[in-house]
Amino acid sequence: MPKNKKSVLAVAALAVVIAAGVWVVKRPTEKKVSAPAAVPVQVIHVVKQDVPRYVTGIGSVLSLQSVVIRTQVDGILTRLAVKEGQQVKTGDLLATIDDRSIRAALEQAKAQLAQGQAQLDVAEVDLKRYKLLTVDNSISKQQFDQQQALVNQLKATVQGNQASINASQVQLSYTQIRSPVTGRVGIRNVDEGNFLRVSDAVGLFSVTQIDPVSVEFSLPQQMLPTLHDLLASADPAKVNAYMGEGATGTLLGEGKLTLIDNQVAATTGTIRAKAVFENGAEKLWPGQLVTVRIQTAIDRDALKVPPQVVQRGIDQHYVYRVKGDTVEVIPVKVLYQDSDLTLISGVSAGDVLISDGQSRLKNGSHIEIVKAQAVDTLADAATGASGAAK
Repeated sequence: MPKNKKSVLAVAALAVVIAAGVWVVKRPTEKKVSAPAAVPVQVIHVVKQDVPRYVTGIGSVLSLQSVVIRTQVDGILTRLAVKEGQQVKTGDLLATIDDRSIRAALEQAKAQLAQGQAQLDVAEVDLKRYKLLTVDNSISKQQFDQQQALVNQLKATVQGNQASINASQVQLSYTQIRSPVTGRVGIRNVDEGNFLRVSDAVGLFSVTQIDPVSVEFSLPQQMLPTLHDLLASADPAKVNAYMGEGATGTLLGEGKLTLIDNQVAATTGTIRAKAVFENGAEKLWPGQLVTVRIQTAIDRDALKVPPQVVQRGIDQHYVYRVKGDTVEVIPVKVLYQDSDLTLISGVSAGDVLISDGQSRLKNGSHIEIVKAQAVDTLADAATGASGAAK
């Protein structure tokens, strides 16, 4: 074979090999369709049970009795019989005031009474004699009438003397100041040795009842029919008082609804109510602000879910219900809701609903049920990847 012909064949063969290589590199490959990634979610089961309904409001603790102790007579404070913060009972001695001048006036009134009584006795004896003498006209009728008038006058004098004694005894009783109520002694304003006057603006101290106490609170006027029903009930409605936000705060006491005010506040559209609390532990203190929570009703066999389960659409509420490894959108009706729970209809007891991760879901989305810690880990990883990409 001629040499030129061999060269042509070699070049042609090389061109074929190069073309085949280019085709292999650039040939269209069949794209693989990957399955959508499963969305990590948390789930809960719908629970059927009896659920109490509550209404909350802000209230103020009030003492049922609080008395400012003041003097009722002028005099020197000779003794304080109680200490600040001490618990006292009705009738306990609190303080004493110098009583010497009042006792002297009392003794003087007693002496005047004795003198008047002696004069009255003599006048009555003379009156009896004059009455006998009038039978045979030994004395005139005028003389007898004058003696009768003298007796009446002395009787009035004796009565006046007795009244003076009673008044002095009352004044003497005021020198011993006793507690009018059972409660706790407040901060003292005066010390022993001070001269007290009835006109003093500041009292000695106050005695405030701590147990029981009342809580006054306000609710919207729409609650008035419910409050009437609760008061009319044979079993008084329970009222819980908390420090903080509702049931998540510290429970301070459990009382009973006792009173609804006789009018609605026109400026705020609220009605005031009052509840009484046993306060042996003294957790409730007069003047303290508390959150009040009243049980207004009980829903029997209600379907209960956490509030975050229910999503709000444009014109209705809905939930995501687990169906195999996917979810479906189920419209529901919210019957009652507070910060702790939501009562719904449209699902069945035992249904598995999505409680976290709804933002990435739609009808038919694939899901992966994980625990709360796993969800947080996946979220942190996604955040880290996003930051690295930036």
